[in-house]
Amino acid sequence: MLLVLDVGNTTTVIGIYEGDTLKKHWRLMSERHTSDELGIYLLNLLSISGISLKALEGAIYSSVVPSLDTALSEGLEEYLGVVPVKVTASLDLGMEIAYSPKHEVGADRLVNSVAGKARFGAPLIVVDFGTAITLDILNKEGAYLGGTISPGLVTGMEALFGRTAKLPQVSLEPPKSVIGNNTIGSIQAGILFGNAGLVDSLVRKTWSELGTKTPVAATGGHASVVASLSETITHVDPWLTLEGLRLIYERNRAR
Repeated sequence: MLLVLDVGNTTTVIGIYEGDTLKKHWRLMSERHTSDELGIYLLNLLSISGISLKALEGAIYSSVVPSLDTALSEGLEEYLGVVPVKVTASLDLGMEIAYSPKHEVGADRLVNSVAGKARFGAPLIVVDFGTAITLDILNKEGAYLGGTISPGLVTGMEALFGRTAKLPQVSLEPPKSVIGNNTIGSIQAGILFGNAGLVDSLVRKTWSELGTKTPVAATGGHASVVASLSETITHVDPWLTLEGLRLIYERNRAR
């Protein structure tokens, strides 16, 4: 079995693969811990899920939170007995990275692109709805070109609620209409239709620059709800990042 971890600014997504099948997955808050705390936490998580350490052959993680990297690596090695692979642009990703400097590309963006290319081919746009909304572009040769970074849905909501005294916090449920007839409906319409429109606009501008329409694959915690309002998103896979981690591990396991 393979342990995969995607450490984001807000949440950490963890998965267990048996072969190419995702057997278990969890979404947790990304919080600063010691290596002992992280190791014990992961050990208990596997234990209550009935997963034996003897069945664990390796681990791989991507991280955009450098302050957690050392503790995570040490915790995995000390408590789970595996030396994890850390995703960087220097690994064999099976694609050219036309981005400069390469080390500035977020590891999660590279992972998404690897998984998207394997599943949907190229050219392709991958949209990840996380703390930030990222669009990542692959050209027809399958090279990673870069993309865009925008504030995520929750990031925008926190800014809105933090600067307004009377607006209530709301859940991110699809609004029935873009014309909200109450405060909650107005906020939901603004955030969800607004972000769907943001993505659609960026996708269309990207298509124009590429000179072709591409499939658009969405992932992340809010992918499904925004995709339901989008005019350009063609595929949704909430676990695309985990699949990319698995693919990169398999490609680099003998190195």
